[in-house]
Amino acid sequence: MPLTGTQYANLVAGYVVKNFGHRGLTVYREVAFGKTIIGKNRRIDIVLIEESTRIAMAIECKYQDSLGTADEKIPYALEDVAKIGMPVCLTYAGEGFSEGIRHMLAASPISAYCLPDETFTASDATRELDAALARTFKWWDLVVRGKTPYRL
Repeated sequence: MPLTGTQYANLVAGYVVKNFGHRGLTVYREVAFGKTIIGKNRRIDIVLIEESTRIAMAIECKYQDSLGTADEKIPYALEDVAKIGMPVCLTYAGEGFSEGIRHMLAASPISAYCLPDETFTASDATRELDAALARTFKWWDLVVRGKTPYRL
């Protein structure tokens, strides 16, 4: 079922709350934060704050289910989110991105495919966001989840 941008951002925020709230993460939606690279007032889709360390992360959410002008906005969105001044991630999902833009997003070190299901269970569809959270908050148990330590 196609989602609006707001519904997608709420889905991502819900996934983070359900799976990582117990780790001390507080999730905020629609946070005003400085200016964009073209001088407009910035509003970040999701801001995460790990209360014990005061480490913060910004998440911008892009969902496109049909071909359209979203392709033209992605290079700008990647450049803009990179300039926020804190750890960042641009999450994306939907079938409406062109092949070139999908490759650009897949290759970007600050983007993550993320499409949680209605149960908010961690899966291959959330793995890239999980890895971004692990890098930001040093939650290495997420990276090695399901693995046993190597022993001689």
